[in-house]
Amino acid sequence: MTRVVITGMGCVSGLGQGVEPTWEAAIRGETGVRHLKRTFQENYAYEGPAAYVEKLDTSAVEARFGAKALSHLDPVSVFASVASFEAMEQAGLIGHPSLEDRTAILYGVGSGGNTTIEESMHRLFDKKATTLHPLSIPKYMNSAAPSQLSLLFGVKGLVYNIASACASSAHAIAEGMHLIRAGRADVVLVGGGEASITYAGWAGWKAVRAMSSTACRPFSIGRDGMILGEGAASLVLESEAHASARGAAILGEVTGAGASSDAFHITQPQGEGAVKAIRFALEDAGLSAETPVLISAHGTGTELNDKTEAQALNTVYGAHMAHNLVIATKAAHGHLFGGAGAIEFILGVLAIQRGIAPPLLNYLGPDPECDVPLPVGESRAIDYQALVSNSFAFGGLNSVLVAKKV
Repeated sequence: MTRVVITGMGCVSGLGQGVEPTWEAAIRGETGVRHLKRTFQENYAYEGPAAYVEKLDTSAVEARFGAKALSHLDPVSVFASVASFEAMEQAGLIGHPSLEDRTAILYGVGSGGNTTIEESMHRLFDKKATTLHPLSIPKYMNSAAPSQLSLLFGVKGLVYNIASACASSAHAIAEGMHLIRAGRADVVLVGGGEASITYAGWAGWKAVRAMSSTACRPFSIGRDGMILGEGAASLVLESEAHASARGAAILGEVTGAGASSDAFHITQPQGEGAVKAIRFALEDAGLSAETPVLISAHGTGTELNDKTEAQALNTVYGAHMAHNLVIATKAAHGHLFGGAGAIEFILGVLAIQRGIAPPLLNYLGPDPECDVPLPVGESRAIDYQALVSNSFAFGGLNSVLVAKKV
């Protein structure tokens, strides 16, 4: 079977811009969650904790592609462009001949250009305008981000968006791996992003009663919800043969993926689907449940999600669960929705490569219904050869990735 390796990574979130600053902040136990107070169009105020991007440096992209390269985009496409430029630059692929035909882009954006949508609706309904900006639809369509990436990098292979809510970017990584295994591409730019910290986004998540008013506390007693985040995370996947032929540095290997659908409830998770996805991923990677692994949990900090995920993990691993370690980084970078799976996968890959796990933040104490081993308090030295990364989305859409230390 064709080996699929990682040769580039990039990210931006409330925790930081760039993989190395983000990693260092995570290992130090820092958080990107800060108090947010905004007013949309003078009349619509919203306030609370969020992991928002306070300042974004786009100079590297603009230096390469021009000062106006990002001027006509919704924030989600800007985040995707910045993260993907970092990944492609690290991989040494910008301007590479492979981009003509043998490169694909599979990107995960769950809800499209939220800022553009809200500004358009304000113009129509509040301002009583009869027309919109001619680029409104190209800015807010779900495929705007991958379309922009194909324009920036000159990618002429398969390009499309994957929208599966919180599992979008994990599904994108999985399908990118499958595309290379099938011989349909040598290189695939994968990942995802979201920019939904907007007035309607805030109101919508508040209505679902999934947001915490204080902090995200994965697997903790007293947890009461997630914290909104925004940003993007991107990875460059290549066949090992293609990467080796051009002398690329290999950062990790994607060895398996599993997916399932609960077919149960639009918002409530069901453990059976999660169990199937994890088992499918382990089988695909050639791992048994007896193999010790680092687990990057979906870990939203909601009462039901964490309970269900913990039960699924214990069902799969049984007594061997004690040999694993579970990290949950949404407490640091917030919930990136479309980009969540990708940023968590990046942090997990770095953890097994560098032998250190980021600490679990905001922990108030053990919940007997969430009995999993956690790095509480401070970062922890680890020695795992494999990572299992979970993404469980609304709609019961489950995606699990496996990576190997190289």
